[in-house]
Amino acid sequence: MPVTSSTAPAPSATADTIAFIGGGNMAASLIGGLVAAGHPAASIRVSEPDAERAAALDARFGLTVAADNVDAVTGADIVVLATKPQQVAGAIRGLQLSADATLISICAGVRIASLRALIGSGNWAGAIVRAMPNTPALFGAGITGLFASEGAPPRARMQAETVLAAAGKVCWVDREPLMDAVTAVSGSGPAYFFLLAEAMADAGVALGLTPADAKALALQTFIGAARMAEGTGTDVATLRAQVTSRGGTTQAALETLEAAGFRRILGAALKAADTRGAQLGDELAATI
Repeated sequence: MPVTSSTAPAPSATADTIAFIGGGNMAASLIGGLVAAGHPAASIRVSEPDAERAAALDARFGLTVAADNVDAVTGADIVVLATKPQQVAGAIRGLQLSADATLISICAGVRIASLRALIGSGNWAGAIVRAMPNTPALFGAGITGLFASEGAPPRARMQAETVLAAAGKVCWVDREPLMDAVTAVSGSGPAYFFLLAEAMADAGVALGLTPADAKALALQTFIGAARMAEGTGTDVATLRAQVTSRGGTTQAALETLEAAGFRRILGAALKAADTRGAQLGDELAATI
């Protein structure tokens, strides 16, 4: 299936019951997006062992804070696994899910086969969707890569879109190994942006700007360029060419970057992230 994009579907008249296992920042962002889109907080549950965080979620959204994972998932239509990867085994091993429930995992590197093995094939054989959101989801500006288990019905795919598009855009990939590429490009991508912005600001200071001015110029340039690319729908290579005057300052800078191997370095960085994602999946699978 080709990669596609979508925004959040409108909540159905009869809202699904959604259970979150883990109530950290990403879960809170998704819950906030769902509630803002009209999903009733009364149909959302969360299991969070940190009492202070659980109380904060209850106070903010008025949702049900379950005593444990079993209470959270009982009768739930959608279960969102939002723990750290190293906590997955303890969170779902042998967990009893409703027969037609959809499990959505936002845990990096955790493969569908590992999730099924942990739950136990004798307990449940429903649809699983892997999701890789990124941190801009905290501001409703994220993008999430999605992959559905073999045979997942359209309903499960729509449920995953509804949950993840609440915090930004979504795109589907048609092979599970591509989730490591999604992680390399967008999951880890904000860090590349922050590094480049930091380096540009530092370079601006070296050229005589104040730190505050250099930071403001770098960040707003990135924000504006991103909005321009999204708003015009023009290919980024074309946009780059349009702002590069022959013999001008931009051409001088770009030629320096290319001569230094900018594309090669970035390609190697993303390849390293992709490889590490696969290794994390192997490491977890070996412990099951």
